[in-house]
Amino acid sequence: MIRKLVDTDNDIATTILRLVLGVIFFAHGAQKTLGWFGGYGFTGTMGFFTGAMRIPALFAFLAIVAEGGLGLIFGLLTRVAAFGIFCDMAVAVALIHHNFGLFMNWAGTQKGEGYEYHLLVLAIAAFLMIRGAGAASVDRLLSSPANNRIKTRLQAA
Repeated sequence: MIRKLVDTDNDIATTILRLVLGVIFFAHGAQKTLGWFGGYGFTGTMGFFTGAMRIPALFAFLAIVAEGGLGLIFGLLTRVAAFGIFCDMAVAVALIHHNFGLFMNWAGTQKGEGYEYHLLVLAIAAFLMIRGAGAASVDRLLSSPANNRIKTRLQAA
């Protein structure tokens, strides 16, 4: 099971997508957990999610954790990290952003943001769930042929 989660190729394009999504979600996660970049921090975010949005505490916590981004930055269990972000964005669209249409609120004339950003994130997360971490990742190190030969030799000894 763990082998299927970390299996990946050495594709640099996959790496670029993974890193960009990881950095973006690290920033979002830092807002929610640490209060950086104008965020409310963990306590404020939990209070907002469980209070105003009426999200159960467990799911609020999982949403905050999913947006951490570090798993994607390091390429560690990339499929799991991408799945967390996928779920987070799907819920955001279903609960909030579908009410405001497709487009972002660039002109400030809507009461909220549309879901075009979320669709892009969903597509990137789905791609990473299918392809894995790509090059320059912990997953790649764990699934590399050289690493597999070492394991095979150790098992034979």
